[in-house]
Amino acid sequence: MSFFRVTLLRSAIGLPRRSTDVLKALGLKKRMATVFHAVSPSVAGQIMKVKELVSVEEVDRRLTKQEVHLQRKPDPGYYVEKRAEQERSEINGQ
Repeated sequence: MSFFRVTLLRSAIGLPRRSTDVLKALGLKKRMATVFHAVSPSVAGQIMKVKELVSVEEVDRRLTKQEVHLQRKPDPGYYVEKRAEQERSEINGQ
Protein backbone atom coordinates (compact mmCIF):
# COMPACT_ATOMS: atom_id res chain seq x y z
CA MET A 1 0.00 0.00 0.00
CA SER A 2 1.38 3.41 -0.84
CA PHE A 3 0.92 6.73 0.90
CA PHE A 4 0.96 10.41 0.04
CA ARG A 5 3.55 12.34 2.01
CA VAL A 6 2.09 15.86 2.19
CA THR A 7 4.16 18.78 3.50
CA LEU A 8 2.76 22.28 3.98
CA LEU A 9 5.24 24.70 2.37
CA ARG A 10 3.29 27.97 2.28
CA SER A 11 1.01 29.56 4.83
CA ALA A 12 -2.72 29.83 4.23
CA ILE A 13 -2.94 33.31 5.76
CA GLY A 14 -5.13 35.54 3.60
CA LEU A 15 -6.57 32.70 1.55
CA PRO A 16 -10.27 31.84 1.32
CA ARG A 17 -11.79 29.82 4.13
CA ARG A 18 -12.28 26.89 1.75
CA SER A 19 -8.50 26.50 1.38
CA THR A 20 -7.85 26.67 5.12
CA ASP A 21 -10.60 24.13 5.75
CA VAL A 22 -9.02 21.71 3.26
CA LEU A 23 -5.68 22.07 5.03
CA LYS A 24 -7.34 21.37 8.38
CA ALA A 25 -9.03 18.30 6.89
CA LEU A 26 -5.65 17.05 5.71
CA GLY A 27 -4.25 17.60 9.21
CA LEU A 28 -1.84 20.39 8.29
CA LYS A 29 -1.68 23.15 10.88
CA LYS A 30 1.83 24.60 10.70
CA ARG A 31 4.31 25.31 7.92
CA MET A 32 6.73 22.47 7.22
CA ALA A 33 4.38 19.99 8.92
CA THR A 34 4.28 16.59 7.25
CA VAL A 35 1.38 14.12 7.24
CA PHE A 36 0.86 10.75 5.57
CA HIS A 37 -2.42 9.69 3.94
CA ALA A 38 -3.27 6.47 2.13
CA VAL A 39 -3.58 6.95 -1.61
CA SER A 40 -7.24 7.46 -2.49
CA PRO A 41 -9.21 9.62 -4.91
CA SER A 42 -10.72 11.72 -2.10
CA VAL A 43 -7.32 12.61 -0.64
CA ALA A 44 -5.97 13.31 -4.12
CA GLY A 45 -8.88 15.72 -4.69
CA GLN A 46 -8.15 17.53 -1.44
CA ILE A 47 -4.49 17.85 -2.38
CA MET A 48 -5.42 19.28 -5.77
CA LYS A 49 -7.44 22.03 -4.05
CA VAL A 50 -4.31 23.28 -2.24
CA LYS A 51 -1.61 22.16 -4.67
CA GLU A 52 0.10 25.56 -4.62
CA LEU A 53 0.66 25.35 -0.87
CA VAL A 54 1.88 21.78 -0.41
CA SER A 55 4.57 19.42 -1.58
CA VAL A 56 3.45 15.85 -2.30
CA GLU A 57 5.45 12.64 -2.70
CA GLU A 58 4.24 9.09 -3.03
CA VAL A 59 6.01 6.76 -0.59
CA ASP A 60 5.77 3.06 0.17
CA ARG A 61 5.22 3.37 3.92
CA ARG A 62 4.49 5.89 6.63
CA LEU A 63 7.57 7.27 8.31
CA THR A 64 7.75 7.79 12.05
CA LYS A 65 8.20 11.26 13.48
CA GLN A 66 11.84 10.41 14.28
CA GLU A 67 12.55 9.25 10.70
CA VAL A 68 11.07 12.45 9.25
CA HIS A 69 13.22 14.50 11.64
CA LEU A 70 16.39 12.62 10.67
CA GLN A 71 15.68 13.16 6.97
CA ARG A 72 15.38 16.91 7.53
CA LYS A 73 18.47 17.15 9.74
CA PRO A 74 21.24 18.78 7.71
CA ASP A 75 24.69 17.29 7.26
CA PRO A 76 27.02 18.88 9.87
CA GLY A 77 29.64 19.54 7.20
CA TYR A 78 32.39 17.64 9.02
CA TYR A 79 33.13 14.23 10.46
CA VAL A 80 35.25 13.05 13.38
CA GLU A 81 38.16 10.78 12.48
CA LYS A 82 39.29 10.09 16.03
CA ARG A 83 38.24 11.28 19.42
CA ALA A 84 40.85 12.86 21.69
CA GLU A 85 40.58 9.92 24.11
CA GLN A 86 41.41 7.42 21.37
CA GLU A 87 44.34 9.52 20.19
CA ARG A 88 45.76 9.79 23.74
CA SER A 89 45.41 6.07 24.32
CA GLU A 90 47.26 5.36 21.04
CA ILE A 91 50.09 7.73 22.00
CA ASN A 92 50.37 6.30 25.56
CA GLY A 93 50.20 2.75 24.26
CA GLN A 94 53.27 3.20 22.04
